[in-house]
Amino acid sequence: MDKSYVGFNNDKHGMTQLGRIVLDAWLFGFLPETEDCTGWDMGRMQALMDRVEKEWDKYGSLPSRLPDDLRQRHKELYEKAMAIARVKGWNPELGEDD
Repeated sequence: MDKSYVGFNNDKHGMTQLGRIVLDAWLFGFLPETEDCTGWDMGRMQALMDRVEKEWDKYGSLPSRLPDDLRQRHKELYEKAMAIARVKGWNPELGEDD
């Protein structure tokens, strides 16, 4: 059975591993914010994840090492996503499966 991603906007709360990949793809300009990866197969999501991870490697995977413009964009994207996630029941204190 081929699984596909439900998309960031339909994700449980958006702060899942795949949801964060979409957020980071928006951050780095790999995807327009109108593309939330709905229906993408896992192979395509893995390719996006690899691309995002390669980009993060340039900054030691730390938002604090991003250039000012990207650091501000990261802050904006994640603050918005976390606010929406909390409304959907996300608790940052719990693990993804809790």
